[in-house]
Amino acid sequence: MKASRIVAAGAAAGITVLALSAPAFAHVTVQPEGTAAKGGYAVIDFKVPNERDDASTTKLEVNFPADHPLASVMPEPMPGWKIDVTKSKLDKPLEMHGEKITEAVTKVTWTAEGKGIEAGYFEKFPLSVGQLPEDTDQLAFKALQTYSNKEVVRWIEVPQKGKEEPDNPAPVLELSAASEGGHHGSSADEDSGAESAEKTSADTAASDSTSSAGTDTTARVLGIVGIVVGAAGVAYGVLAGRRRSDA
Repeated sequence: MKASRIVAAGAAAGITVLALSAPAFAHVTVQPEGTAAKGGYAVIDFKVPNERDDASTTKLEVNFPADHPLASVMPEPMPGWKIDVTKSKLDKPLEMHGEKITEAVTKVTWTAEGKGIEAGYFEKFPLSVGQLPEDTDQLAFKALQTYSNKEVVRWIEVPQKGKEEPDNPAPVLELSAASEGGHHGSSADEDSGAESAEKTSADTAASDSTSSAGTDTTARVLGIVGIVVGAAGVAYGVLAGRRRSDA
């Protein structure tokens, strides 16, 4: 009886912990593919989990920070989703590649053309953005998640340092320090690094293969030599035995 009570109590505690921790990993979040360096460009993914068992996520609206406008925002085509990009005029024009930018993207909306994100699944919504600001360490994107039952979850509460995470935190993109020698080329550097890593890996694999082949050949030669020496030893033993018998 005591054992069964302990098991029951442990199960109840585990369920409680899961229930309390579930929202922590079910938020709409944003992460860069690689790095998001200040002053540079990056590809960022908005990860959207479906939190309902009886409804699908059919719409995502991401609002861009007005205090740090981004001149370049390009969504990646996604099968099954209609994408709308909303632009607005800027109070202060931005300068980009020597040109003045008078408007910037203020919102991107993805609307499902089918079932959307069903229960038990998540989806990533990628964007190419730049130039990232140099005078801040993070960017907060307020997002609205709409379900097929018309429920709207507003992920708009900006987390504050030193305070508890709000119930509906806004997705926050952390920016890294600007790269040495300039702010651009983040994606190119990563691609170059990836190619270099692949080449190094291939060279290492080829070297390992050659070394392995050499080792196998040496082992085979030594094995054959061992067999020959062993056979000679056996033959010598037989002949020695016969001589003794004859004597």
